Amino acid sequence: MTTIIDLFENSVSKYSNNPFLREKKTDKYESLTYGEVLEQTKILAAGLISLKIQKEDRIALLSEGRNYWVMSELAILYTGAINVPLSVKLDAGTDLRFRLEHSGTKMMIVSNSQAHKIRQIKNDLPNLEKIIYLDPQDNYEKDEIFIGDIFSLGTEYLKSHNDDFEKLKSAIKPNDLANISYTSGTTADPKGIMLTHRNYTANVEQSCSLMDIPDTYKTLLILPLDHSFAHTAGIYTIMAHGASMAFIQSGKSAMETIKNIPQNIKEIKPNLLLSVPALAKNFKKNIEKGIQDKGATAEKLFKFALKLAYSYNKEGFNKGGIIHFWKKPLLNLFDKILFSKIREGFGGELDFFIGGGALLDIELQRFFYAIGMPMFQGYGLSESAPVISSNSIKKHKLGSSGYLVTNLDLKICDDDGNELPVGDKGEIIVRGENIMAGYWKNEKATNETLKDGWLYTGDLGYMDKDGFLYVLGRFKSLLIGNDGEKYSPESIEEALVEQTKYIDQVMLYNDQSPYTIGLVVPRKEALKKYIIENNLSINTEEGQKLALVKIQEEIDEFKKGGKFDGQFPERWLPAAIAIIGEPFSEENKLINSTLKMVRGKIVEYHNKKFEYLFTPDAKEITNSENLDVISKF
Repeated sequence: MTTIIDLFENSVSKYSNNPFLREKKTDKYESLTYGEVLEQTKILAAGLISLKIQKEDRIALLSEGRNYWVMSELAILYTGAINVPLSVKLDAGTDLRFRLEHSGTKMMIVSNSQAHKIRQIKNDLPNLEKIIYLDPQDNYEKDEIFIGDIFSLGTEYLKSHNDDFEKLKSAIKPNDLANISYTSGTTADPKGIMLTHRNYTANVEQSCSLMDIPDTYKTLLILPLDHSFAHTAGIYTIMAHGASMAFIQSGKSAMETIKNIPQNIKEIKPNLLLSVPALAKNFKKNIEKGIQDKGATAEKLFKFALKLAYSYNKEGFNKGGIIHFWKKPLLNLFDKILFSKIREGFGGELDFFIGGGALLDIELQRFFYAIGMPMFQGYGLSESAPVISSNSIKKHKLGSSGYLVTNLDLKICDDDGNELPVGDKGEIIVRGENIMAGYWKNEKATNETLKDGWLYTGDLGYMDKDGFLYVLGRFKSLLIGNDGEKYSPESIEEALVEQTKYIDQVMLYNDQSPYTIGLVVPRKEALKKYIIENNLSINTEEGQKLALVKIQEEIDEFKKGGKFDGQFPERWLPAAIAIIGEPFSEENKLINSTLKMVRGKIVEYHNKKFEYLFTPDAKEITNSENLDVISKF
C-alpha cells in the first residue's frame, strides 16, 4: 500500500460487502458497505473534477463526524487535491480565517451546523471560490452549491470521462500531500502540518503492528475526525482491517449531540473506543455516579472490589502471582455481579479503549483495567501521523505509553542532541516513513523540528529496560529550577486535580526561579458546601479564609507528612498560590481545541499574578489578592 487510495481500494477488494460507515439520521443506524462507499466516493470525486478542481488544490472540510466526512476526504484525495480538515470548535474570526487564508483554500465542504461561520467570513477570502453544503440550505448564493448537485455533476462526468478519471487517480503518488492539518494554536500562528499519502499508509501499517483488529469490529467515533488520532486510528486503521465505524447522532446543538453518546454506545455495541483524558474522566465520573445512586452499600462494595482489583492487576504485565492467587475467584465474582453490569452500559462488547491526545493519569488506567474495559495509553503527535507507540491487550504496562510501532527509529537525547542510554530522561526524537513532510509555508519551523530526517517532538521521556516508552510531558512546559534542574509539571497538576475535591484546574510555573508557583481555579460549589458545613458563609472574611486554608491543606497533603508524601519532589510543589476566578477555557483561548493548557498565553494573561506570586506576601494563601477573588464567588 502506498497511497490512501490504494489502501481503500485494497480493503474494498477484500471486504466489499462488510459494513464500513454507520450513521443514525432518524431512529436507527443504517450502514454503507465498503463497495457502496467506493461507488459514492468516485461519483463525488468526479463531481469535484467537473468543478475544475486540480491536483494540489486545497479543499477545506468543516463538519461534525458523519458518512459524508469520510467520503468527502476520500473524494478530495481521488482528485489529487489536498484536504484541510478543520475543527468544528474554531471560531469564525481569527482561528478559521487564518487557516483558510494560510492554506489558500479554494473550496470548502461545510455542514449545516457550521454554515453560519463560513458565511461570516467568505467575502474576506479571495482564494475561496466555492462552498459545498452537506445539508440542504433555504437558498444558495452564486458561490454555493449543495452536495447532491455535486453527485449529479459526477454522474454526468463519469458517463463520458471515465478514462480521464482513472488517469487522474493513477497519477497520485505516495509523496503527494493528502492533508494540511493545523496544530491547535498554542502559539499566535498555528502551523499547517503537511502529511503525505505515504505518511498515513505507513502509519496504518505501523499501527497494525500493535494490535489485532478483526473485520467484525465496530467502533463509535466520539472524537472529532479532524483530530489526528481519530483520523488515523479511527478511519484508516479501521478501514485497513475491513472493520466498521459509526458516528454520533447529530443533535440540534453540540450539547444535544454529546447527550446522544450513551445511547449511541448501547446501540452500536462497540468493540473498541478511542478516548482522550477529558472523555475518560467523564466516563469514570458517570460510572461512579451510577454506583452512588444505588446507595451506600453498593458504593462500599464497588470501592472494595476496585481496591482488590488494583492490588491483583498491579501494572497489568505483572498481575497476579502466587501470593495473590486467592483474589482471583473473588474478582471473578465481583466481575459477574458488578463490573459486567457497568460494561453493559458501554454495549457489553467493549474489549478496550485506546487513549491518546494527552497523557492519561495512571489511576484512570487502573480504574478501567479493573472493570474489564482497559484503557490503553498510546503516544503520538500530528507530525508523525500520529501513532508512535501504544499499549495493547497482548503487551502492556500501565503508566507507560506502550511499545513502539514497527519501522520507526526512536532515540532519547539531551539538550545538545546526544543520545542517552536506556532509563535516562530526555527529548523524544523519531524517524520513519510516517514523519511529516514539514510545515506549510513555514520553513523556519520545519527546520527547527525536522533535522536530518529526525522529528524533534518537544516531549520529555525515556525508554525502560523492557522496551516501554514513558512520556513525561512537554519540554517547553518543564519546570526549571534556579540550579537548572528540570521537572515536568503535568503529572503534579493531574494529581492535584484528581486527588483533591476543591481544585478544578491548576497550572504550575517555575522558570529558573527560587521556587515553584501555581495558579488554582477552585471548585466553587465544593468550597461553598465546605464553608456551610462549618457553619460559616462565603460572604464573610472568616468563611473566605477557611476556604483558602482548605485549598492549602489539600496541596500540603503532597508535602512531608501528608497523605501523598513522597509522590513528587517538594521543590516542584507550589510555594505560593494565586486563586483564579475565571477558568482556563477555549473561549478565553487559555485551553486549545484538544483541551490542553496554552501555557504561554496563561502566563501572558495572568502576568500581574505571576509577578505578585514572587513577593513575600503571596506565600500566605490568605493574602489580600486571594481573599478578593474568593469574596466574588
